[in-house]
Amino acid sequence: MTDSERYESFLALHQPGSPLLLANVWDLGSARLLAACGFRALATTSSGYAASLGRLDGGLTREETLHHAASLVGAVDLPVNADLENGFADSPQDVADTIRLALATGVAGASIEDYTGDPGAPIYDVGLARDRVAAAVEAAHSGSSRLVLTARAENYLHERADLGDTIERLQAFQEVGADVLYAPGLTLLDDIHSLVASVDRPVNVLAFPGAPPVAELASVGVSRVSVGGAFAFAAMAGLLDAAHELIEHGTYGYTARSRVGVAAVQEAFGTGTSKT
Repeated sequence: MTDSERYESFLALHQPGSPLLLANVWDLGSARLLAACGFRALATTSSGYAASLGRLDGGLTREETLHHAASLVGAVDLPVNADLENGFADSPQDVADTIRLALATGVAGASIEDYTGDPGAPIYDVGLARDRVAAAVEAAHSGSSRLVLTARAENYLHERADLGDTIERLQAFQEVGADVLYAPGLTLLDDIHSLVASVDRPVNVLAFPGAPPVAELASVGVSRVSVGGAFAFAAMAGLLDAAHELIEHGTYGYTARSRVGVAAVQEAFGTGTSKT
């Protein structure tokens, strides 16, 4: 599949009212396992991948992120969307450079957010945010290779619950050519409906605590649902449960779940012999 075909096929999966379920993965094993579950596309997760390296979200370099994305592209026969955080840069030109490097990895899509990384001023001014997305779109769409550019408005993840400003930002990102729009943290169905009705691009919703189920999101025209780092941290919570059981009780109830995991891995990766 050519890069252009990859772009077209990934974008075509975004259908209002029939959301693409986008599974965020954090390593090659989780990518292959979730591909075997039947997901039609995968995405990276900055928080999940950082945690797998013993770091907090925001602790990855651009080079690490791109290498990780390239390894996932090589591991599965599915479109992969790269979480590129804020493009690892402030200036539009540097954000565009990040997108050009992402194109070389073979990813089908990538996201750019308007979070600055500065807790004191967490969201870029709307004018700069718009320019950054415009530069990302130009890099994503102008060459022989293309990728689906998702533009993210991060207000709701940073204690700025302003629906009007969020919609205005996403409308600005739409105007400069973003393919998909995303406001992580929105949980009220009426707010999500208002957002979908205010733009003319596919809308992604984060599977967030308190968010409506997929069927309700479909009913208001959502085109994609992603999980962020939730799958990664659910797996880590399972690990902690097993560890606490062994340490605190000296029992092995967790091995029942382990057997489920072994069977799933053998089916997804090819049946083999396990010694544990």
